[in-house]
Amino acid sequence: MTNRMEPFDNLHLAMFSGKGGVGKTTISCTFACRWAQKFANEQILLISTDPAHSLGDVLQVSVDDIPRHIAELPNLLVRALDAKRLLQEFKERYGQVLELLVERGSFVEGEDLLPVWDLNWPGLDELMGLLEIQRLFNEQQVDRVVVDMAPSGHTLNLFGLMDFLDTFLHSLELFQEKHRFISKTFAGSYTPDRADEFLQTLKAELSQGRRLLQDPTHTACLLVAIAEPMSWLESKRFLEALQTMQIPCGGLFVNQVLTSATDPDRYQEQQPLISQYTALASGKPMFIVPQQDEEPLGIVALSNIINQIHFPQLEPLFPVHPLPIQWPEKIPPSFGDFLTKGRRLLLIGGKGGVGKTTVAAAIGWAMAQQHPERKIRMVSIDPAHSLGDAFSLSLGHEPYQITANLRGQEVDGDRILDQFRADYLWELAQMMSGETQTSEAIEMAYAPVAWRKIVDQALPGIDEMLSLLTVMELLEQQEEDLIILDTAPTGHLLRFLEMPTALADWLAWIFKLWIKYQNVLGRTEFMGRLRILRQRVVKAQKVLKDPQQAEFIGVTLNQASVLAEQQRLFKSLQEIGVSQNYLVLNRFTSTATINCDRASRDDCQTNFPGLTMVRLPVLPRSVQPLERIQAAATCLF
Repeated sequence: MTNRMEPFDNLHLAMFSGKGGVGKTTISCTFACRWAQKFANEQILLISTDPAHSLGDVLQVSVDDIPRHIAELPNLLVRALDAKRLLQEFKERYGQVLELLVERGSFVEGEDLLPVWDLNWPGLDELMGLLEIQRLFNEQQVDRVVVDMAPSGHTLNLFGLMDFLDTFLHSLELFQEKHRFISKTFAGSYTPDRADEFLQTLKAELSQGRRLLQDPTHTACLLVAIAEPMSWLESKRFLEALQTMQIPCGGLFVNQVLTSATDPDRYQEQQPLISQYTALASGKPMFIVPQQDEEPLGIVALSNIINQIHFPQLEPLFPVHPLPIQWPEKIPPSFGDFLTKGRRLLLIGGKGGVGKTTVAAAIGWAMAQQHPERKIRMVSIDPAHSLGDAFSLSLGHEPYQITANLRGQEVDGDRILDQFRADYLWELAQMMSGETQTSEAIEMAYAPVAWRKIVDQALPGIDEMLSLLTVMELLEQQEEDLIILDTAPTGHLLRFLEMPTALADWLAWIFKLWIKYQNVLGRTEFMGRLRILRQRVVKAQKVLKDPQQAEFIGVTLNQASVLAEQQRLFKSLQEIGVSQNYLVLNRFTSTATINCDRASRDDCQTNFPGLTMVRLPVLPRSVQPLERIQAAATCLF
């Protein structure tokens, strides 16, 4: 094992990502343990950029934004990034000069920008994560860093920030160029100030950070996957995106692989997929991580995995024969009839990889079958879509007619953003620049161009806002009787649910600016449209928090780390005010000990009070995707 992993020892930054639920945290923790054991004289930092991280659950230690040593490995530090705290530090370091630059490139005064720091920023987790990783290496605080990333869709958002930051920096330079031009015009000369120094420093830091992330001798993104069709499809898309972004992929870890046919159904599915992963790796190192008898929690259990990781077998261990299909029996209790109860919106969510998409698809199928006269739409708002994979269909932004009354859709953020730009952002950019019909040439030459550049670049992390706009539109059109959302994993689901408040706050800030400067700006019609947008946002928020119209359905697995995250999500939903009545325990087996409700369900009522536990049994793997969805629907209703 040690010799096989040695090529990774040349790296100083290893970033683990992949589809939700494939074991990224487990493998990243295992990798960090190996580095700490091998490089005892170096400082190894294990950090998570996932807003709903599970480092503490896997390591069995308390983890927060303060780097803490692991008792068993004193040279291993563990940390989970706190984006809001990092933003506060960023504000203290750069806030005044940024406010000065924006003031020079817009109609606002510096004091008008102070509230912006307290608003909820789209992409804040990704932005602070990227800047902090770069800072750690620029300041040489640690020798090596292992990053437990968010699931693949939001990992790509983080990498996409490099382009956004380049554009934003260029816009700030245009703001400063306008200031230089004015100084030369009216004073006859220009003396560089702190803004020039800031721009030069930031440009050097960002350039160095980009080189770091794209240097294959220093950095690698390591893909974690499992041998299931949906994971393979998402892994393929993820690797293609990494190549486009010029982020080096160092190799693949295929997790939870059976080493013998103890479960013939899974074994039969896994073996050919391992060959497909080998082809997908295309010469890069690929490793098999065997299925563990027990959930690996704590340093000792994680260290035991290190010597088990091996290269894939070239041939199946046993001949593969067709297996008889055994369909599970339904286990009460079941879901009620959501349409009869008057629900308009269902949100299906939980930790990545627990089966959210399967449950969402099964609910959609069951409701469409029970109510042929009603219209049902399933919508994926996860940037790493799997809804089409679940049906073995190629879904896109336009709704696809699956049956006469059931449609499926995977939201295309780029299309929504293009429309949002056309409806609001282009004119907002003009307004922020102070551009009017009587603008001087100097205004046309600098500020408007800079603001257009900012608007033209999609801010990674804006997915939640665009998803909200999609849901708002569907609710307003009232063409569907029931909308079922297949959501992103926990951290980004919460960000979606907080987005109505965040967007309303941003619009309120823009209104205050306009009121102060309306005599100069005009644009009464545009502000009227923004007021209507805010009213729509508030209306959508009311639906999300109305238990008669909307409810959340959690999906979990019988694993300690998954249940711990589900419990945190349950409490967060209560605080936000989103109704939840059901929790689906997926891949349930009658012989398993249920962590959340031993025999009498006492623990379940303690951890998830008031929820009905719906058990979805293990479904056969060697069947067509639609057959699995139909079987899941039968078991859930």
